[in-house]
Amino acid sequence: MLDIENYVDGKLTAPVSGHFIDNFDPSRAEVYSRIPDSDERDVALAVDAARRAFPPWSSLASEDRFEQMMRIVRLIERDLDDLALAESIDNGKPVGLAKRVDIPRAAANFRFFATAQMHLANESHDTSGRAINYTLRQPLGVVGCISPWNLPLYLFTWKIAPALAAGCTVVAKPSEVTPMTAYLLSKLCIEAELPPGVLNIVHGTGPKTGSAIVSHPDVKAISFTGGTATGEWIAREAAPKFKKLSLELGGKNPNIIFADCDYESMLETTLLSSFSNQGEICLCGSRIFVERPLYDQFRTDFVERVKALKTGDPRADGSDLGAIVSKAHFEKILSYIDLAQAEGGTVLTGGRPVNVDGLNGWFIEPTVIEGLPFDCRTNQEEIFGPVVTIQPFDSEDEVLGYANSVRYGLASTVWTENLTRAHRVAARIEAGIVWINCWLLRDLRTPFGGVKDSGMGREGGFEALRFFTEEKNVCVRVSSQ
Repeated sequence: MLDIENYVDGKLTAPVSGHFIDNFDPSRAEVYSRIPDSDERDVALAVDAARRAFPPWSSLASEDRFEQMMRIVRLIERDLDDLALAESIDNGKPVGLAKRVDIPRAAANFRFFATAQMHLANESHDTSGRAINYTLRQPLGVVGCISPWNLPLYLFTWKIAPALAAGCTVVAKPSEVTPMTAYLLSKLCIEAELPPGVLNIVHGTGPKTGSAIVSHPDVKAISFTGGTATGEWIAREAAPKFKKLSLELGGKNPNIIFADCDYESMLETTLLSSFSNQGEICLCGSRIFVERPLYDQFRTDFVERVKALKTGDPRADGSDLGAIVSKAHFEKILSYIDLAQAEGGTVLTGGRPVNVDGLNGWFIEPTVIEGLPFDCRTNQEEIFGPVVTIQPFDSEDEVLGYANSVRYGLASTVWTENLTRAHRVAARIEAGIVWINCWLLRDLRTPFGGVKDSGMGREGGFEALRFFTEEKNVCVRVSSQ
């Protein structure tokens, strides 16, 4: 059985403790590898390596950092199939989805930020001929990047790439639930001859490894994607140490469908925005609100299409949904389906575990529930699985009240052909992202993040590069001579 190793100071190493944690294939419910059960000693070694690497890495010319990062891009693209299969086995998602989206996006993250850092300009101001004021953006130093399990390499690289491009060195922790692609990235970094200590990957649990990264005094910033409760703890821990924070947390996203929408486009996209990656995407629309004149038609057609989705072996062609990432998460999702029925909801389709091709994995049918009040627990709490609720509405004010009733404010979708209404509703939705007549169209140049309990700070675009730098204002007096 494979023992995954940490990547510290340019080398693959076992954890100091010598202890490992079982890593499961969720589609088979079988242990197929082990990951380091790292602790503060492993984090200390990684931070020390990152500190030593920071001066030479931060002083490299932008073009040289670009070349270093592009070597990694080429290797990710070369190993696309192997990385996609590894992510499918590790995460439970269909391998075709990983090949189309996750792995190409990981390469795109490195490419975009490697290129963008060469075009990041500093500002200068002429003070009436008496002085020139300019702002320097300089890399922070050692930063911590902690990523989730749902899009393992995609989101891992989205944090690492801007940090490296900005000139920082990194101590990163992938989710202990899905560690394999991060481990394979370690090997690619060695092959790419990334200088030792520039990127360090320490595997382990949040309470041991993650907390040690957050608490280490030499880690200047934390970029975290995960649950809101963990984000709250990180904020409390980091605030007295004045660390910079970027927290991308939970979501309970509304999908608002007006009767004048492009119906076929809406129906096809809503199927994707509900159940892509088994609904395990923070941007999925889990609360669907449909204007009453369209509601009955939508319910009939949507349920019919959901029933046609195939939940199957993620390694086999034709599977629309794969396995839930872990047994604990599988049980959590089923408990919410039970809760929905206890709260008066009716399951229109799905709602049950699936026995897939004799596999012993954690599969759940895509589930549609109606008849729930907007303020019940099922409609207020994040489920993060293949479960959506549908509900009719009569007016803009009514549906905006439903949409904005939750503690979260990450993303939202609006379907209407009325341009004025689209702008008006977009302005009133309490969400960091509003998609109009589309879903998951992302431009890496734009900042990404939520409001309310969905987090703070912004990832993506030049905002991500600026997050990993500190500003220094310089004023030079202009002599009159």
